[in-house]
Amino acid sequence: MLIGAAGVERVYLACGSTDMRKSIDGLAALVSQSFQLDPFSPALFVFCNRGRDKMKILHWDHNGFWLYYRRLEKGRFQWPTTQEHGTLTVSRRQLQWLLDGLALDQRQAHRPVHARVVV
Repeated sequence: MLIGAAGVERVYLACGSTDMRKSIDGLAALVSQSFQLDPFSPALFVFCNRGRDKMKILHWDHNGFWLYYRRLEKGRFQWPTTQEHGTLTVSRRQLQWLLDGLALDQRQAHRPVHARVVV
């Protein structure tokens, strides 16, 4: 599955809406020129349309790009609206929440525990 993609270190959300007519080259150019990020880095670059019902994820893997496309038949993604332009770095877990139709700031999710001792 995409969330468990090997070697992925970061997940970047493109804030605001993106023209979903863009394909691999257009999205890679957007990542490089508008966000000053490397599209060949071990990361997922996530884009959403204005209607919040379509999502594309760009991912470089070894010798080529993957372009994942998701269209919701019903409902909308809880896309963040805090930043109009630029990117927002999120965890893989938060990306999974978005794909599941949840908001990024899940108040009911368990907080991470950093235990140091096993009893």
